[in-house]
Amino acid sequence: MLSYQHLYHAGNAADVHKHAALAVALDYLTRKDKPLSYIETHAGRGRYDLTAPEAVKTGEAAQGIARLRDGFPKDHPYIRALTDQPEGLYPGSPAIAQALLRPDDTLHLAELHPQEHAALRENLRAPNNHIYHQDGLALAQSLCPPTPRRGLMLVDPSYEIKAEYGKIPKWLFGITRKWNVGVVMVWYPILTSGAHRPMLRAMQADHPDALTHEVRFPPAREGHRMIGSGLFIVNPPYGLSPELKSLAGQFRALG
Repeated sequence: MLSYQHLYHAGNAADVHKHAALAVALDYLTRKDKPLSYIETHAGRGRYDLTAPEAVKTGEAAQGIARLRDGFPKDHPYIRALTDQPEGLYPGSPAIAQALLRPDDTLHLAELHPQEHAALRENLRAPNNHIYHQDGLALAQSLCPPTPRRGLMLVDPSYEIKAEYGKIPKWLFGITRKWNVGVVMVWYPILTSGAHRPMLRAMQADHPDALTHEVRFPPAREGHRMIGSGLFIVNPPYGLSPELKSLAGQFRALG
């Protein structure tokens, strides 16, 4: 569980899907003049150097953000968040959220990996950021319902441990019972094995009104098993669905 480091995968096509959707959702939520809570269960290090040997080795950013960035309008909230970063760094979802949220909004960011947690604390210092060296799913249970009660939670495990697929639906059901007004976004990889399908069916059965959005893309390299990215969104903000349809069109252009 503590071997995963997102630097090898930062800026890949799945990141673009997840981060663009997150940026749009936060943009809608911040249009109302009321404070928000943002909770992230697997925050990583917050920002990533895509020229680092780890990122260059996999080539995933070259097949992701490098190919997709120009397809976004310049005023898209995702592009605004990208341009708000220190030069040369790609923002993970915590930095996307920090760029788009306001001083009276509160961020709760969990990361269990010791080195990633230390980097997160260094990269995302801000008065309204609360950073935890803790299991993110357990943290979310302890925080919900958060204060302020309006808000969004992003759940994006690495799924390197296959048991996570079975754990997420029951956990999500408990979270949404405690926090029935929160927007909860669960990300999952679409692999050639189809490992996500039982998890997705279970979540859809528990949350029939939730939004499922998936995109497909070519493997980043020969033999790479990830061929798409999925989001399961409970209580999706108004206006998110058409934005996601537009996003899907950009991915279809990849072939």
